[in-house]
Amino acid sequence: VQLQASGGGLVQAGGSLRLSCAASGRTGSNGVMGWFRQAPGKEREFVAAINWINWSGGSTRYADSVKERFTISRDNAKNTASLQMNDLKPEDTAVYYCAARNNYMISSTSSVYRYWGQGTQVTVSS
Repeated sequence: VQLQASGGGLVQAGGSLRLSCAASGRTGSNGVMGWFRQAPGKEREFVAAINWINWSGGSTRYADSVKERFTISRDNAKNTASLQMNDLKPEDTAVYYCAARNNYMISSTSSVYRYWGQGTQVTVSS
């Protein structure tokens, strides 16, 4: 499985960005796609994730810091996941990574995700 992330950029505080992650290869009928981020000098942290079971569904989980501002969604037909980020804050500045696993259990632990995309930079100016 290969993951291709896109959509990062520079935005002012209060603005919005939409990240996309396209998966190629056999992701399986059950799985999770998620987003993590890593700011300079900090550890990688969980942002949001969404699962699917038998190619449908979509339970979600969010980090407390992004609840009410970020929304993760998935297009099962296209095998993509998107992260809509609204009301962005300077502290959201980081490299955002798309990740996936072949298990429907959502986890905020990065080590359980087998597949990773390249990072995409999100910079929020104050």
